[in-house]
Amino acid sequence: MTKQPHFQLFIDGAWTEGSKGQVMETQNPATGQTWATFACASAADVDRAVRAAARALDDPKWRDITPTARGKLLYRLADLIEERAAELGAIETTDSGKLLAETSSQTRYVGDYYRYFAGLADKIEGAVLPIDKPDMHVFTSRMPIGVVAAVVPWNAQMFLTATKLGPALAAGCTVVLKASEQAPAPMLEFAKLIEEAGFPAGVVSVITGDAQNCAAPLTRHPMVDRIAFTGGPETARHVIRNSAENFAVTTLELGGKSPILVFDDADLDGAANGLIAGNFGASGQSCVAGTRGLVQRSILPALIEKITEKAKGIVIGDPLDSTTHVGPLCTEAQVRKIEATLAKAKEQGATVHFGGVAVERAGNFVAPTLVECNGPETETLHVEMFGPVMSLLAFDTEEEAIALANNSVYGLGSGIFTQNLARAHRVSKRIRSGICWINTYRAISPIAPFGGFNASGYGREAGLESVLDYTRTKTTWINTSDAPMANPFVMR
Repeated sequence: MTKQPHFQLFIDGAWTEGSKGQVMETQNPATGQTWATFACASAADVDRAVRAAARALDDPKWRDITPTARGKLLYRLADLIEERAAELGAIETTDSGKLLAETSSQTRYVGDYYRYFAGLADKIEGAVLPIDKPDMHVFTSRMPIGVVAAVVPWNAQMFLTATKLGPALAAGCTVVLKASEQAPAPMLEFAKLIEEAGFPAGVVSVITGDAQNCAAPLTRHPMVDRIAFTGGPETARHVIRNSAENFAVTTLELGGKSPILVFDDADLDGAANGLIAGNFGASGQSCVAGTRGLVQRSILPALIEKITEKAKGIVIGDPLDSTTHVGPLCTEAQVRKIEATLAKAKEQGATVHFGGVAVERAGNFVAPTLVECNGPETETLHVEMFGPVMSLLAFDTEEEAIALANNSVYGLGSGIFTQNLARAHRVSKRIRSGICWINTYRAISPIAPFGGFNASGYGREAGLESVLDYTRTKTTWINTSDAPMANPFVMR
């Protein structure tokens, strides 16, 4: 019998069990069976990791290396990620149920994120100020913000780690990365590459554990200077409260109920594919999932017919199989939430055109589902289910479409399908979302900022500005006069 793998914590450059000896099991969502175990961090382990990060911040091995040298370490990490993409993808698929086709290709692409930030490491510049005092030379420089607590969820974790770890390391910070206690195996395996790339001990630690013993002690730790969090709004509220203990600069990338607007001049095939990508891609387990399809009334029947026809070809099955399109959900709780939400929607008069049931097989499978809503208050239009459920609602006018799009507490992604360029510009400008895709959906790049409005959080990841977010501006004044300092009781 094959021995189950066991994953340790990576703290201060060493592999270790948790100080309290706590071990948790992780299940394969495709089978419902335990496939591995992992060590859990206690508050003492968190403290050890944060203190190691604080020491590394002032250690000449990290403090004094040039920005170009920091970039070279990130380039090396990118190469290692690409080399191990298939292996990391297989571990992520086994642990989370996401399709291997996506986890392996996304992991490979993540290498480009680290290369992008590697190239920015020696582009972080200050400025000489045209100061209004002729005997003063004044300039600014950007300093590393300090110790970063990076908290990532189980979905898209290689990508979400890159958008935090890449800019933080490029800026010269040190990082304690907290992986979700649900499906943490790929992050703990990824830590091996940090070590292999040659980062000094303590610069990056990778831990996992529950909220009480790991996440809370990390986000309120007095030595943490910045928190980068991706997760749900309820957990984010705890993170914000915790940050009151250390005044850490905090960015939040939270959930979404992203609208996809389809106008009557849209290419129906393209729109159908966009809605399928936004709802059934990643088995619906994506924060930018376009789960509110708003469709001009005149084309709604034709679009439903087209989506229904395309959905017949969707293969549900083993996420390790390259022919599978929709795999299992990560947790059984997601299945139960979807069932309850659909039941409420049906009570409200919604029509389920296909799907709507758990798949009869082992594991956490839900069939791709299409719901036609009979009003804007339908439950499926407001609850983030994190599963393959598409909700469509008709609109008549452009103004109505915009109002419906903005009828949400969230504001992460949005999509527009139209052949009218003027309308695309006009409508996208008025939708309150951090990202808007036009005639496409679910595209990402290290060059493009990623983040939301409203309950979808604040701050941006990726892009140039994300590196600057991991710095603080220091202003330096130099007296260029030979004269001694004048009256000490008068401010200059």
